[in-house]
Amino acid sequence: MFAQDRLDAKLIRIERKLDLIMKHLDIADPVSEIDLSEVDELLRRGKKIQAIRAYRALRPDASLVEAKETVEARQV
Repeated sequence: MFAQDRLDAKLIRIERKLDLIMKHLDIADPVSEIDLSEVDELLRRGKKIQAIRAYRALRPDASLVEAKETVEARQV
């Protein structure tokens, strides 16, 4: 349990550093450039699995876990 907490904290620090580097180099976040309206529409209709599939179609490099987490984060 403690090892997972340390890994989570480390990941957060790494992501923060990457965000700062990208901002300094004026590099846009590729995720923010993707139109996720189809994913949002599927979520609105209660079709979570299809929304995950749509996300992975838009981001073929995304793992299933990443796609699931991203879609779940967009659920309201």
